[in-house]
Amino acid sequence: MELSVTRERCVGAGMCALTAPGLFDQDEDEGLVVLLDARPPRDHHTSARVAAGACPAGVISVIEHAP
Repeated sequence: MELSVTRERCVGAGMCALTAPGLFDQDEDEGLVVLLDARPPRDHHTSARVAAGACPAGVISVIEHAP
């Protein structure tokens, strides 16, 4: 799995940081998404998918790789 974000579209709702705090945070200046781990370990894949689905602006992209 690989993650990417489009910060320019982020609205600062914080759902990503609440849902997957090991993968996402928010910057202190604008409250926009900060991607902490673009290639998360397998045990974080579910929370990454949930965070992507919970993002109201749809700024998180999840790229699935074959096992």
